[in-house]
This record gives sequence, structure tokens and C-alpha cells, in this order.
Amino acid sequence: MMPSVRGPMNEMPGSLRPETLALDALIREIIAKVEASEGEGTSDRMVFLGNRHQSFPTAVIKDRVLEPVDKVVWMVIMLAVRETGGDTAFPGYDAIGQMANVSSRSTIARAIAILRATRWLSLCARVRRATGRFHGNVYALHDEPVPLVDALHLDADYMTFLGSATGHGHARVRAVAQSVLDSIDEDIESGRAICGQEHPIERRLESRAVREDGHPRRFFSFTRNVVRQLHAKSGELQQGQVSHDQISNSAKSRVRNSSVQISNSSSCSSYINKTTTTHTAVSSNFVVTGEGDQPLVYPKRLCDNHREIAARYLSALAPEQRQPILDELEGRFRAETKGMKPVYDEISFLHSLCKLTRQGKFQPNLGIKVRDGRRAGKRLECKGPATNPARSSKETDEQRQKRKAASQAHIAEMRSLLGMSDKTEKQ
Repeated sequence: MMPSVRGPMNEMPGSLRPETLALDALIREIIAKVEASEGEGTSDRMVFLGNRHQSFPTAVIKDRVLEPVDKVVWMVIMLAVRETGGDTAFPGYDAIGQMANVSSRSTIARAIAILRATRWLSLCARVRRATGRFHGNVYALHDEPVPLVDALHLDADYMTFLGSATGHGHARVRAVAQSVLDSIDEDIESGRAICGQEHPIERRLESRAVREDGHPRRFFSFTRNVVRQLHAKSGELQQGQVSHDQISNSAKSRVRNSSVQISNSSSCSSYINKTTTTHTAVSSNFVVTGEGDQPLVYPKRLCDNHREIAARYLSALAPEQRQPILDELEGRFRAETKGMKPVYDEISFLHSLCKLTRQGKFQPNLGIKVRDGRRAGKRLECKGPATNPARSSKETDEQRQKRKAASQAHIAEMRSLLGMSDKTEKQ
């Protein structure tokens, strides 16, 4: 075996740093191991020189949905949080652009929208001053995509955001948001409790198993089928982008510059405006009706996020089966005031009712009173409030004076019959 060739690394050892000498010894050890190996193939080795100043979760590096710019933007935000101990101002677009070497503000906005859709980032609150003036947003950055139940709790507008993002101005945001919704619908169709408790280790094992070819598992919030569809769609988008770039490059410089100006003029430093403004009117709600195409009456206790999820659960049932389930849920809530155990997970309880309905085992109980009360209220509304025709129109001053005079005359007549004088009345 020919001896390994070493360069000038072993020359002038007295002028080298101790760290370099240690690295040189490590390289020699690696070379010895490679030379002693019996494999016939070739393999490259690598060592790292320097201190490990920062660390990032492997999940964000291996994320099958995020694109490189999305991952870099997440890392930049994480660096800003680490430098201040976990509570800091959200880095502005200019700061993110400088650290990530991204000059387009719309690209940064797109990355933030995708991070929110994939649950790497949560918009937890919109803060306003005592005067009502908008003061800023509160975000939470996660070391892995949070479960749906956590996202619904942290981000009160998460489902509405996903609905509006399906009409976003950028095709990539539209595709990712739709993929998240498709995964939710696929989980509901398969009977999965999408808001049930999940063990974190099981979620991570599933996310790793999906990377193996042929393994029927998922990647955090995405099902395996949806990931495949998203990758196929991404390939189509990239091909379309290449064709668009070729056409754009062949156009005149004046047209290119005007296109850039139009694109930049639509950008805004507000993340909310960027992620919710669309070029087409898109409904942000998943609308489901009941029997006879009547609108469903949801329990008031359900927030907007829960109503969106409930509508997706109910869409899998027949129209006449939907309202009884909501009535039963409302009846269960009312029973808490009478000493029944509280319902801490509304969506899981709704899921169990839908499951019983599909099995033909659902029997209305607590919802019967809710249904009867609603029907009684509708009957009263149909009758309308009792009105006095004489007072239906607004009384004029002249009419009021005449009515007052007639009343006084009637009182005077009653006094006369009772033998009461004006002097007695004055006293």
C-alpha cells in the first residue's frame, strides 16, 4: 500500500496553533483507519475545524416540505431569538434579508407564510394599545412542527389563515396551504382523531419513517400521499417558473424593470397583510349545511378554529345527521353547569359523536332539549312581537298635545265623580 501523501500541514510545527496540531493528529488517525479498512470502494471523509457555536434541529434540515429559503429564514429567526434568551422583537424583513442574503421582501413574506402553514411558526396574538391602535404581533418559533391541537390553541386564526392562503398570490403558498388542509381531510376520512394527544416520540418516528421508500407513514402534519402530491406539484411549479424566466429574459429591459417595480410596490412590511391579501376572492371558511340546505347552528363555545374543524368532520356525514351532533355537543356543554364533568377537548368529543353516527350507534340525548328550544324560538320569531297599531308610527307634537288634553279631561271627570276639588288635589 502506497503511503498517504501529506501536504505542508506537517511543516513548521512550531508556528501552528495547538488546535491545528490537534486537528493534524486527528487527520492522521482517520487516514490510518481508512488505510486499514478492507473495503474496495472509495469514500470521502470529513472533519470539522472550529467550535460548534450554534445547533439547529435536524428536523428543519430534513423537512420534506420546506424549500431552502424557508429553512434559512427559520434559522435566521431562531438566531435572533437565541441571542436575547428567548424573548425578543421579531426580526424585520431587512434584518432577515441581510442575514439570509435574500433581497426580495416578497420572498421573505412567502417563507414566513409557509412556516406558519407548516406550524414551524405560530402567530399567537395581535397586540393593541389601550386606545385600540395596533401595536404588534406575538410569534412563537418551534423546534419542530407542532400538532394541530397546539396550533389551534396558539394561533386563533390558523384555520382561517389556511383558507385564505389557498388564494395567496404565490403558487407555492397556495400549494402548501392546500396540502395542509388535504392532510386534515384525509386524517378525518381515515377516522384519525386529529386533535387527540400524540406522543412526541411517536410523531418523530413517523416523520423519520416517511423518508424511507414504501413506508406508509407521514411527515408531522402531512400525510404520505399529500407529500407525494406536493412534490409532484412543486416540480410542475419549477418547470413553469423556468419557462416564465426564459420568457422574461427574452423580453425588453423596460418591461422587466416595470415588472419589478409592480412586484415591489405590492409588498408591505406587515406580515399579516402579506399573507392574507389575495388577488381573488376566496372564502376562508369551510361551509357545511344541514338538512334542507339549512345553515348549521354551532355551539357558541366553539372558537373559529374549532368550527372550521367541526365543519370538516361533519362534511363526511349526511346532511340530516349534522345538526343533531352539534345539538348533542351543546347539550353536553350545558350539562357542565349541572355538575357533569367538563369537556376539555371539544373536537375529540365531536369526533367520538361522528364515529358513533357512522357506526349507526348515535342516539340523541342531551341534544333533544337543545333542539326543542331552538324550534320553540323559531316559532316565536315567526309569530313576531306584539305591536300596538296606534303606536306603530312616531307620534307628532300635535298628536301628543291632543292625547295629553284628553287624558287631563278624563282625570277631571273622575275627580268630579269622586267629589275631589282642585284645591284638594293641589294639597
